[in-house]
Amino acid sequence: MPTQFRLLLHFALIPAVLGVLMALPLPAQTAPGSTAALPPATPPPAAQETIDTPFTYDVTRVNVLFTVTDKRGRFVTDLTKNDFQVFENKKPQSILEFTAESDLPLRIAILVDTSNSIRERFRFEQEAAIQFLSKALRPGQDHAIIVGFDSVPQIQTELTGDLEVLSKSLRDMRPGGGTSLYDAIFYTCRDRLAKDQPLYKFRHAMVILSDGDDTQSLKTRDQALELAQKTDVVIYTISTNISRMTTPGDKVLRYFAEETGGLSFFPFKVEDLEQSFENIANELRHQYNIYYRPEPLRTDGSYQSIDLRVKDRKNMLVRARKGYYAPVEGAR
Repeated sequence: MPTQFRLLLHFALIPAVLGVLMALPLPAQTAPGSTAALPPATPPPAAQETIDTPFTYDVTRVNVLFTVTDKRGRFVTDLTKNDFQVFENKKPQSILEFTAESDLPLRIAILVDTSNSIRERFRFEQEAAIQFLSKALRPGQDHAIIVGFDSVPQIQTELTGDLEVLSKSLRDMRPGGGTSLYDAIFYTCRDRLAKDQPLYKFRHAMVILSDGDDTQSLKTRDQALELAQKTDVVIYTISTNISRMTTPGDKVLRYFAEETGGLSFFPFKVEDLEQSFENIANELRHQYNIYYRPEPLRTDGSYQSIDLRVKDRKNMLVRARKGYYAPVEGAR
C-alpha cells in the first residue's frame, strides 16, 4: 500500500475513534444518600480479572477485638492486660497492647436482605435498623454504610455519620429478587470497609438482616468469611426466619457470627427485632482489643488459629474471632 494512501486512511479514522471515545460513559461518582451497585454479579469476561484480583494486606500485627461475659451473659469490663493469655496455633504469644475499645471510631455496615423472602416484615426491619443506628452512632466519630442485596448487592449510601441520610436510604429500600448474601459481604469488606487504613484504628462491625439462604452469589461462603477476617470485621446476624425451625440459612448466619467473634439472633416475633439490635448496640460499647506480633511470623497465606483466654477465671466467656490469614510474601 502506498505511503500517502496509508496516511490518508489514518487521518480518516481519527474522527471515528474520537466519536467512540466520547460516547463511552464516564465513571459514576457516588455521594452520600445515592445508590451505587457493587461489582456486578455476572461480570463480562473483560471485567473478571478486576473483580477477582486478590485482596492484599500485611499482617505484622494481629488485632483481636473481643467481648468478655460471665456465665449469665453480663459484660465484664474491669479486666486488664495481665488477665489474658493468647495462643496462636496453641503457641503462647506476647500481648503488646491492650485497650478498651469503646472510644475507637466505629464503622458499621448494615446489610439488609431485600429479596422476596423477607417481604412480610420488611418495614419493621427498616425501622428497627434506624433505631439501632440512632443509638450506636456517636456524632462526629462513627460512620455507617447501608447495603441492600437481592439478586445483586447495592450500596444505598456510602459511609457517613449523617443519621438522616442513613435513615432515608433504609426507608427507600424495596424488596424483590433473589439473594446474594456472600457477594454482599465480600464486596462490602473489600471495596468499602478495607478503605479505612490502618485497620486497627477503627472498629469494624457488620450487621446482617437475612434468612441466610443465598441463591445467586458468585462468591462462596468461605470467600466471604475470609474477606471479613482480613478486614477485622465482627459480624452480627439477625435471622428473618420466623418458622421456629432451624434452617440451613440459620446455620450459615451462625457460622459467620461465630467465626468472627460476633453473635447470632433469632427473633421469632417482629417485636423482638428491636431487642436484638439493642443487644448489638450494648456489645459495641463493652469491648476489648489486644494486638500481638505473631511468633513465628508466617508469610504463606495460611490460616492461623487464635485462642484467647482469661487466666484462672473459668466462669468467664471470651468471644473473639477464631483466626486470621497470614499475608503472602511479596503481595501488594
